[in-house]
Amino acid sequence: MSNQQQHIHSLKALFEPYKVHRLTIPTRIVMSPMARAFSPGGVPGEDVAAYYRRRAENEVGLIITEGVVIDHPAASSEPRLPSIYGEAAMNGWREVVRQVHEAGGTIVPQLVHMGMIRPMGAEPFPEAPSIGPSGLDMEGNQVSEPMTEEEIADVIQAFANAAANAKEIGFDGVELHGAHGFLIDQFFWEKTNQRTDRYGGDFLKRTQFAVQVVQAVRAAVGPDYPISMRLSQWKMGDYAAKLVDTPEQLEQFLNVLVQAGVDIFHISARRFWDPEFEGSELSLAGWVKKLSGKTTITVGSVGMEDDPVEGGEAAPHGLEELLKRLERQEFDLIAVGRALLGDPAWAKKIREGRIDEIKAFTPEATAVLF
Repeated sequence: MSNQQQHIHSLKALFEPYKVHRLTIPTRIVMSPMARAFSPGGVPGEDVAAYYRRRAENEVGLIITEGVVIDHPAASSEPRLPSIYGEAAMNGWREVVRQVHEAGGTIVPQLVHMGMIRPMGAEPFPEAPSIGPSGLDMEGNQVSEPMTEEEIADVIQAFANAAANAKEIGFDGVELHGAHGFLIDQFFWEKTNQRTDRYGGDFLKRTQFAVQVVQAVRAAVGPDYPISMRLSQWKMGDYAAKLVDTPEQLEQFLNVLVQAGVDIFHISARRFWDPEFEGSELSLAGWVKKLSGKTTITVGSVGMEDDPVEGGEAAPHGLEELLKRLERQEFDLIAVGRALLGDPAWAKKIREGRIDEIKAFTPEATAVLF
C-alpha cells in the first residue's frame, strides 16, 4: 500500500459512524464544548442554533454544547451563559436540537456547575455565595463555608433535573463537566476537597459526589440514554495537577464511575498526543480506553499547528498522529475545539483534501458567533 493510499484509508476512519446505546454518531469528529456566552438571560437564540447547525452541516458527527448551567443560584458566573431550565431556555434549545438534527448531526449539552471557580458576587445571582466541597478556591484559600449535606443534595437534584430536561428537549445524551476545576472536579481533587465525611478522604472516597450525580442522572434519563463525563488531570491555572499518579489508581477511579453509570469518557489534555505515565506512549485518553473499555473521546490541541500556552510549539505530525492513534483504537472519537471556531467547515475540508483552504483559528474568532 502506498503512503497516499494509507493516508486515504486512515482518513476514512475519521468519517465512519460510531454507536453508543441506540445513538449512532455519523462521524468520529466531535465539537468540543467551548464557553461562548451569546445567550442573553441564559436563553440560546437563532444565532446559537445557526452556529451549531453550521458545524453539523460540515460533518461534525457529535456536538457537545458549551457548558449549560443547571438550576442552582451559584452554578453560573455570567448571565449570557446558556441555562437548561425555564420555558424560554428550553424552547431555545429545542430549536438548536431541531436544526442540528435536520443537518444530520447529533448533540448533547454539557451540564455545568462552576463551584468555587465562580467569583463571589458574580451575576446573575450576586447574592448567592460560591460553593465547593470545602469552600476552598483553586489556590486552597478559604473563601466560603464547606457545602452542607443539604446543599450537596440540592445540587445533585439540579443535575438530575437538567438531564431530564435535556432528554425532554430531544438532546441525544448528556455530558457532565467533571474536569478543569469545575464543581465535580473540585470534589475529585485533594487540594479543594478537605472533607472528612463520606464526600472526602482518599482519591476513591472523593468520587462519592460524582457517583451520586451520575446515579441521579441515570435514574432521571433511563438505561439507554448516553451519559458522558469530561475528566482532566489539569485544572485552570494548574497544568501540573494530578488526580491519579498511576494506571492502577486510574483504573480504580474509572471503575467507580462506570459502575455509577458513565457510558463515555471525554478526556481533556492540553495536547492529545502527550504520554500520561512513564514507560508508555499511551495518552491519558488511551489509558482510559484501555482500562475502562468504555467509549473514549480525546481532546487537546487537535487541528492546531501550535499551542498558544507554550508560545507556539508545533504539534508532531499534525493530522497523521491523530489518524495513527485512531486506527489503533487508542480512542473512539476526536473532539475539536479552536480549529472548529476558526473554520466551521474544518471537518468537511479535511475529508475533501482541502487542507490548504482551512481558515486558521485566531483569538478574534472567540469574539463573534459564526
